[in-house]
Amino acid sequence: MPSNFVHRRSFLQRSACGFGSLALTDLLLRRPLFAREPTEEKPLQPKPTHIKPKAKRIIFLYMKGGPSQMDLFDYKPALVQGHDKPLPYKLPSLEETVGLDDTKLMGPIHGFSHRGDSGLYMSKLLPELGKHADEMCVLRAVQCDSPNHGVAERQLHTGNLFDVTPSMGSWISYGLGTENQQLPSYITILPGEGERNYSSCFLPAIHQGTAIQEVGMTPGRAPIRHLKDTAVAEDVQRKRVDLIKALNREQLVRLESDQQMEGVIESFELAFRMQTETPKLVNLSNETQATKNLYGIDQTDTNQFGRQCLLARRFAEAGVRFIQVTLNGWDHHNKIREGLPKMSRQCDKPVAGLLTDLKQRGLLDDTLVLWGGEFGRTPHAQFGDGREHNPHGFTMWMAGGGVKGGIAHGQTDDFGYHAVSGDVHINDLHATLLHLLGVDHERLTFEHHGRPFRLTDVAGNVVSDILI
Repeated sequence: MPSNFVHRRSFLQRSACGFGSLALTDLLLRRPLFAREPTEEKPLQPKPTHIKPKAKRIIFLYMKGGPSQMDLFDYKPALVQGHDKPLPYKLPSLEETVGLDDTKLMGPIHGFSHRGDSGLYMSKLLPELGKHADEMCVLRAVQCDSPNHGVAERQLHTGNLFDVTPSMGSWISYGLGTENQQLPSYITILPGEGERNYSSCFLPAIHQGTAIQEVGMTPGRAPIRHLKDTAVAEDVQRKRVDLIKALNREQLVRLESDQQMEGVIESFELAFRMQTETPKLVNLSNETQATKNLYGIDQTDTNQFGRQCLLARRFAEAGVRFIQVTLNGWDHHNKIREGLPKMSRQCDKPVAGLLTDLKQRGLLDDTLVLWGGEFGRTPHAQFGDGREHNPHGFTMWMAGGGVKGGIAHGQTDDFGYHAVSGDVHINDLHATLLHLLGVDHERLTFEHHGRPFRLTDVAGNVVSDILI
């Protein structure tokens, strides 16, 4: 079962030894056992929105490590002209300077070209994605608050720098529920990062991200670990789940209110239902060869990420509310002329295929696709042929789901280092994502430790200029 199913020991584990006189057969036959039952609630049922939504779901393409914005989406003529020249600015005194001794400016490693009717300027390293330029809303002045991977990743995923708080997918699941009760509302495909980045934390456990750990690359390996016990018949599993559920519900009656316990109860039930639904969705054998080719499946460089992106489309089409797809390897402190083209080849065709597929199926209009990493890179070289972390002004982009296409919002300085206009802080990004889903970020709260928490904490403004 997914890891959220073990957040708290069940009542069965804690107290089963005290039920020696109970007729367990009554439980197994589903007869009423307790006189008082808690109100049946469906935490994943679709919930009403605060405003009319423009998107029903989000696919977050997480480029783990920090893609270089000035090499992919943020062309700077001054950086081209200044290549290999001394820095015209001072380095931040409070940030690491490893490998930056006598550093110089480093121009983009590859050429750029105008793409689409909009003329969006993009790197030639992304030829397939460039075909979707007119659907892309490029945010060129995104900011976060830390140059360190772990902290910046946590802020991107949870809105919080240091505290352990729920992930954005969990907040979205909690606020909106989902369209398919046979599947989790939040799925993360080959996450790579620590569980706290897709954790439900103090929200009910049912809202934690379910990790897909296998995409068909390893024969015999289950996509979701511990989901199915092949040694036990399904009818016996059903009886076990009913027994555990009944005992947990009696404990819940005694406690009167325990949202973690409620989440665990629902998680057991969801896990049982998933045993039937999930294997169908992760099996790509019924996809046409044309679709597989579109994503670059079974092709050099693109096989794994293509499978991840195709699974994301299948989950989105099946009604999952939030799907995250992770591609690790963008942390180019050195040898960026080798590393960035390699990562671009892995990313380009699968992402373009995803956008094409969503559009052909009529899903792009109400599916918001978000692409980006935890921060960007510096315009100056590190170790001579790489780039250091840069949280001060970097690029992410969106497509579909109510955002304008073919535009670039915000601007960095002449070298692509600091945001100078139209800046979008991570809190603003989260507020905008929620807004597009029909949620007022200031009203999506949860009481914890005596105060209301929210994804955007005490900040965040919707970036209204990019909305249709």
